[in-house]
Amino acid sequence: MKTCYFFLVFIISSIFFVLLFKVVNPPITPIMVIRCSDQLFAGEKIVLKKRWVPIDKISPELQLATIVSEDFKFLKHHGFDFEAIDKAKEFNARSKGEKVKGASTISQQTAKNVFLWPQRSWLRKGLEVYFTILIEFFWSKKRIMEVYLNVIEMGDNIFGAEMASQAYFHKPASRLTRPEAALLVSIFPNPRDWSPLHPTSYLLERQAINIRNMRYFGKLVY
Repeated sequence: MKTCYFFLVFIISSIFFVLLFKVVNPPITPIMVIRCSDQLFAGEKIVLKKRWVPIDKISPELQLATIVSEDFKFLKHHGFDFEAIDKAKEFNARSKGEKVKGASTISQQTAKNVFLWPQRSWLRKGLEVYFTILIEFFWSKKRIMEVYLNVIEMGDNIFGAEMASQAYFHKPASRLTRPEAALLVSIFPNPRDWSPLHPTSYLLERQAINIRNMRYFGKLVY
């Protein structure tokens, strides 16, 4: 009986917060709490650089660069790219654990960033699938992109496109150019170790690939 009650409460509360965040911007995310806690326990001053901006204030170049870099089929799938999942499984089987390739879509990453914790586990992955289904059902693709680009970690204590654009390029996110956007999204896989301020040859290569794919993709229309 208690298990059924807990399950019912979880379902109702999760749907409530997904519907709430469809119209209300998430004030903070689990990873932000973790970063602040790490600073607190290290005896450091708590620094959290974030500033929410509507998607119309985020350069279309950055939105497009995010899609071609992170999830080329974002506008077509319903939360999961099964072809990418199969390819990742084949790659990981061949690498035998030496390298791990993921296949998370922008929708999955948004669900994880807003509602869940970062550590890998079967429980978190299962909940990620659940929340991905919810946001794909209740939110528009444009809202998913808006939330994603406002909560994603883009550097040490830097979250969201606006603060990243100010920190790295000294301009608002609305004015990011194609080369700047293509470089910025290149750090997404490892934002605490990579920086657009000191791009490695690998990051510059990723930037060039992103620019080429942006030309191939064409105009972004939600």
